[in-house]
Amino acid sequence: MAKEQDELKERISELEHELAVKEAELHRYRLELSKANGALEKMIAQISQELKLAQVMQKFLSPTELPNVQGFEFSTKFLPGTRSGGDYFDIFEHEDKLKFGILISSASGYSLSSVLLSVIIKISSQIEARRGLEAHKVLALLAKEVVPSIQNEDKASVFYGIVDRRSFEMQYCSVGNIDGFMQVYGQDSLVELLPTGPSLGKDFNTEPQSRVIQLNPRDRLILATEGLKLSQNSLGVNWGGHGISEAISRAPKQGVHELRNEILLSNERYSGKQDPVRDQTLIVTEVKDRVIKLASR
Repeated sequence: MAKEQDELKERISELEHELAVKEAELHRYRLELSKANGALEKMIAQISQELKLAQVMQKFLSPTELPNVQGFEFSTKFLPGTRSGGDYFDIFEHEDKLKFGILISSASGYSLSSVLLSVIIKISSQIEARRGLEAHKVLALLAKEVVPSIQNEDKASVFYGIVDRRSFEMQYCSVGNIDGFMQVYGQDSLVELLPTGPSLGKDFNTEPQSRVIQLNPRDRLILATEGLKLSQNSLGVNWGGHGISEAISRAPKQGVHELRNEILLSNERYSGKQDPVRDQTLIVTEVKDRVIKLASR
């Protein structure tokens, strides 16, 4: 009986020792976890700050004043995303004052967007885009500079259009997923401006192509980045390109600003979010009177 009691005491002592070891290990684990959580919180705060800075920079770089192009009216809006983005747009006159360009781009993240933007600035500073180069040649220059810098699965979409006010034709080249529509005055159906090439990615090896469309008085062009159609409702379903086209069809006919507002409000109602998850950029252009027609002589 005494032997059994001694063995029991010894076993209890062993268990108490094992428990003390486990408690010490748990304490060390908690300390390490606390340090890891602290480092993670610091990293999240840093990323959040960088994201906010990128949003501010993106908004700062987006044009606040658009050129006064006779015969055309513009309405634009850029909304920075709360989690991701990389949108940029510009509307600018060429050296040939009877031509102007419309550029809108979207990248899968701010890092690729910064590369894309630096190339756009580089090309613009060299006045390449303003020397009358065809739209697909401008995008070929962009691709040549941007593609070697693309990492992982990052993608970029770019639309570049050149409007000639002599003929009221627009030559455009679109790679990737920029949604484009032409609303022909007096017609219910929309003309979709289909992409002429795939997104810019690390495996991009396509020769960009251009298309030409004819513009007439009161026709409208609507361009939107992926952030709009990728907005999701509470069930996780994307708004999609059909959401944009339906909003265009429902919009008031008074002016470009009303059309722009209807598209954005429809998207907000669908997603239930005032601040989009991803950057959203929308450009609406309307042709007014063809007052420049005689200038061709």
